[in-house]
Amino acid sequence: QVQLVESGGGSVQVGGSLTLSCSVSTYTDSSNCIAWFRQAPGKEREVVANIQRGSGNDVYFGSAKGRFTISQDNAKNTVYLQMTSLKFEDTAMYYCAATSPRDCTNKAYHYNYWGQGTQVTVSS
Repeated sequence: QVQLVESGGGSVQVGGSLTLSCSVSTYTDSSNCIAWFRQAPGKEREVVANIQRGSGNDVYFGSAKGRFTISQDNAKNTVYLQMTSLKFEDTAMYYCAATSPRDCTNKAYHYNYWGQGTQVTVSS
């Protein structure tokens, strides 16, 4: 069973930076793609970025492009999300999720494993 644990959330001012971590208990064929999603109150869960463990290929979505960086440390089984130039609208619960490389998309329903989330709050 793959378990994901997020950490690193907190409160930050507009324009600030924050780095989230996702600890992955084990990698299997069905969990070699890790994504970060976020969900703000009253809004649908949306993908931020994903990364494939084997190739290191990463993809960014929406407003994350140019501001967020997803990376991984395979020795530590950890995936990071570095967030810079944070905006009010980045406030959300951030989740990491895992799926197979074949299903490494922007669709939440493709992801088999989910963490509990870590809250990011951006304020003035």
